[in-house]
Amino acid sequence: MTSSKGNEGEIIVDYDELTFRKEVEQTTKNLPRYTKDYLVGLLPIFKWIHRYNVHWLVGDLIAGITVGIVIVPQSMAYAKIAQLPPQYGLYTGFVGLCIYCLFATSKDISIGPTAVMSLLVGQTVTRITASNPDITPEQIAVAFSLFTGAIATFIGLVRLGILVDFIPAPAIAGFMTGSAITISIGQWPALFGLKSFINTQDSAYLIFGHFFQNLPKTKLDVAFGLVGLVWLYGVRYLCQYLTKRFPKYSMPLFFFSIMRNGVLVIVGTAIAYAINIGKTTSPISILKTVPSGFQAMAVPSTNVSIISDIASSLPSGVIILILEHVAIAKSFGRVNNYTINPDQEIIAIGFTNIWGAFFGAYPSTGSFSRTAIKARSGVRTPIAGVFSAAVVVLALYVLTPAFYYIPDAILAAVVIHAVVDLVSGPSYIKRLAAVSLWELFVFFAAVIITFFTTVEYGIYASVGLSILILLFRIARPRFWALGRVPLISDVPKTEPAHQRYLYVSPNHPSLGKLVEPLPRGILMCRVEESFTYPNSSYVVDRIVEYCKDQTRRGGPVPKKSERAWNDASTAASDADRQKLPILHALILDFASVNRLDSSGLQAVVDAQTALNRHAGQHVEFHFVNIVHPAIRQSLIVAGFGTQPLPGQEQHGQEILPVVPVSMDGPQQPTASQSRASSSNDIESNLDDEKFQLDHIDHDFANKTRNGSASTLSLPIPVPKDVYPFFHWSGDEAVNAATHSLSLRETIELHSIEVEQDEKH
Repeated sequence: MTSSKGNEGEIIVDYDELTFRKEVEQTTKNLPRYTKDYLVGLLPIFKWIHRYNVHWLVGDLIAGITVGIVIVPQSMAYAKIAQLPPQYGLYTGFVGLCIYCLFATSKDISIGPTAVMSLLVGQTVTRITASNPDITPEQIAVAFSLFTGAIATFIGLVRLGILVDFIPAPAIAGFMTGSAITISIGQWPALFGLKSFINTQDSAYLIFGHFFQNLPKTKLDVAFGLVGLVWLYGVRYLCQYLTKRFPKYSMPLFFFSIMRNGVLVIVGTAIAYAINIGKTTSPISILKTVPSGFQAMAVPSTNVSIISDIASSLPSGVIILILEHVAIAKSFGRVNNYTINPDQEIIAIGFTNIWGAFFGAYPSTGSFSRTAIKARSGVRTPIAGVFSAAVVVLALYVLTPAFYYIPDAILAAVVIHAVVDLVSGPSYIKRLAAVSLWELFVFFAAVIITFFTTVEYGIYASVGLSILILLFRIARPRFWALGRVPLISDVPKTEPAHQRYLYVSPNHPSLGKLVEPLPRGILMCRVEESFTYPNSSYVVDRIVEYCKDQTRRGGPVPKKSERAWNDASTAASDADRQKLPILHALILDFASVNRLDSSGLQAVVDAQTALNRHAGQHVEFHFVNIVHPAIRQSLIVAGFGTQPLPGQEQHGQEILPVVPVSMDGPQQPTASQSRASSSNDIESNLDDEKFQLDHIDHDFANKTRNGSASTLSLPIPVPKDVYPFFHWSGDEAVNAATHSLSLRETIELHSIEVEQDEKH
């Protein structure tokens, strides 16, 4: 950008021309640095591992062991949801905890099996095994981990993590809530000992109905399940109460609260073992044999049949994998004052699942509950995951004999207690309703569809609706006609040119009653969205409709026989509109326009052409608050920087025609040519200093470009663009349009006088 001082301290602004060649040269020059930063960023551990110290070690050790104690029972319980043996949950937990620290940009995230992903894997296993019983659930789960991990890794490597931003938080909250409700209801049969009577892979509403049908068949398991839930919630709320009452004991109470899952499993297992002494058949449903060690380590089976069967579930798997992880990482990053790299996190979770497939793991991602525990436990670095993994390995090699008598009802209680926290409560729904009813609709759609079908359909529905609403908002942006409110000023009223105004809509709820119209023949409007191909036609139609509604037709009123077939006006309606002014200038506030593509640019040209025909004269287009140099450059290409001035004629042209102009048709100069030629005549047609550019101090401009000029001090006057139709304030645009209107009236008056003289 170049700035120059003009007359009386004026600042004239211009930008260096944007060229593709300059951008390529700049990118090529910086390519080695970009490449180095990219490769170094793939393994963030090397940026901080050399600073590792004993204090960090102590914090990581405590947090890691704490999470490890929690993840062991949760992993086995979640594996049951995934329709897999419990040891596969431990395999999944070990790999996620161990590998993630190499790629992590979040110290808090705990990787492993989660409820929502386990539900999706379980529904996928049920669907595939029903139609192809030769494929085992383990093969399906491992292949699912391999391919979801590969896709996520690719997305991260090519930096497509931006796609996550297209899915809003209410959509995520919706299918998380629906999944949590589905999982909770799916655990009721195990909690009451009714697993043999109910298919827990049905939709949630069917499980709900069948549960109450079979409720009279409840077994002894209910004692373990309900007492377990009372213990889990009782310890949590008691520790929260005591923490508020005795703050100095907050940490011991926190760790005791975290231990409640482990204590429940140990005590429940001991009781189950006691009641099974001397019996050949257990009176309750128990976990039974859990093989020790890593029994499933192998190259994943990737035959064509498995790939084709899991292909339809891969998109939803990748969405859950990425969204759940990135959302949790961002949340804890904000809370604990650090920033994560979404693309790097996606690489981390992708590579973790690829590697996990060789250990027999099913897809793993970030867990909200375990991440919260890890953060509260005083974790210092991602190394804490290694200590959690050590606890899992200990459980796999030492404790598996003790797992035999773990009651299924206890694991069901652990699952229900964990997933209920994922349900968005009434306070969230109330706030969301106050913010956006559309997003509330997306939330409920995700919950309802997940409840009545599967989590896969819930994800697709919520994501699809979110994107549809986003596209609708882009295609139908808000349009505001603007008036002005005079601001209090020390300037005497005898100098109206220096009066400052606030430009707002007449429909503004607070200021609308204070709004006064702009000078006759001048209109102003604002579009709160970029001008792009989805919305350009709609925006232009609104602009043209508004301008025609506020002004009258220029030139003589056409006779009935001369009216166009699509002109619904009549002589009477035209007579009524004679009190309205003829449109002279339209001011477009571009403060909210961040992008202007070729379709949008052509639409602006078309709007000017339509309004020229309506007014019977050239209508000036003034632009205020152009936020990006590329938008300004596009408008210059279309000739809006040097439009025809009063007394000059201009015709609308296609900027980038979809269909080339026929060589046999009438030939007209392009828009940029016709408007550029008019700019050459600016100084010869007008002596007004507003449109004369020869006063620019080019010496100062060159010094500024070379960096040798001193920085402009504040405050400064309102800058003026080198092009007379681009402005930095609404007042400047209105003043410029008012001045050119007076010139036009002067020229018209002069023409009338010349005609009268010729007649005489």
